[in-house]
Amino acid sequence: MALSLRCFLRSGKNAVSAVRQRGFHRSAPAALQVTVRDALNQAMDEEMERDDRVFLMGEEVAQYDGAYKVSRGLWKKYGDKRVIDTPISEMGFAGIAVGSAMAGLRPICEFMTFNFSMQAIDQVINSAAKTYYMSAGLQSVPIVFRGPNGASAGVAAQHSQCFAAWYAHCPGLKVVSPWNSEDAKGLLKSAIREDNPVVFLENELMYGVPFELTEESQSKDFTIPIGKAKIERQGNHVTMVSHSRFVGHCLDAAAVLAKEGIECEVINLRTIRPMDVECIETSVMKTNHLVTVEGGWPQFGVGAEICARIMEGPAFNYLDAPVTRVTGVDIPMPYAKILEDHSLPQIKDIIFSVKKTLNV
Repeated sequence: MALSLRCFLRSGKNAVSAVRQRGFHRSAPAALQVTVRDALNQAMDEEMERDDRVFLMGEEVAQYDGAYKVSRGLWKKYGDKRVIDTPISEMGFAGIAVGSAMAGLRPICEFMTFNFSMQAIDQVINSAAKTYYMSAGLQSVPIVFRGPNGASAGVAAQHSQCFAAWYAHCPGLKVVSPWNSEDAKGLLKSAIREDNPVVFLENELMYGVPFELTEESQSKDFTIPIGKAKIERQGNHVTMVSHSRFVGHCLDAAAVLAKEGIECEVINLRTIRPMDVECIETSVMKTNHLVTVEGGWPQFGVGAEICARIMEGPAFNYLDAPVTRVTGVDIPMPYAKILEDHSLPQIKDIIFSVKKTLNV
């Protein structure tokens, strides 16, 4: 050490010059941690700034900053005309939003929870979803219906339902279900720019969860195309397909199974309708096994549709075992915490189903 220091001091400027020329390794800048709530807020803010026709309406979205604080700061920035508090009347304000979309504006209609969208189902299906077809393509309805969907915690049967399969059943709608912050920001920006009505299904339990946002996804020009799934984890033994909060459950289950030598490929659907069937088929042709995971009920659910598509398509002949569905239990959501936990897919349920599918 002393010898090296002496040599350095003797060489003087030449040594300093050599160090400068060599340079230093620069590590990549740390990705920004952003919650799903803030990612949604950023998306709406950027799109309202970009296009004067975009506005937000719903219960408590303005002066209260939103029931879940997703619209925090938007009323102060854009004022009463573009961030509008509504009465507690989903049918009324959803109808106003659809009418404004037909008149050339681009409304974001927030439901405090999608359970309340049942009050406005006629506006969403008959007015928004069918008008483009019934007008022979002359009248578009560029509207986003957004809000929390699926089970939260301790809110019982009337506030815990997943509507992914309900809305995905209807032609004329696009149905989006983000998982992380990147999904939330990129998909909401695409939904707002979309000329067709979009049902944007968030999850209340994900709002406060932080995820890394890459430098690319921090850009105001960043969007994620509707209708494209994403492979969140590569694997070659079994394909797991999920959406929303349960993508995280699948990744956690995959991490546990990897320690036992089982490599799972995890697909984040991102969009329920149109569904990226090609992505699922390609993965199944590689892994030869499929497990679907969702929080909704089993009958006529998202997993059931995936099963049908695989059975009808080229990937069916590649399956080495029947497809397994992991779903919510076929009952209204109980209020008691322990019963609620038993009514929704848990990580242990996913692990059990994967092992059952692989016969290990």
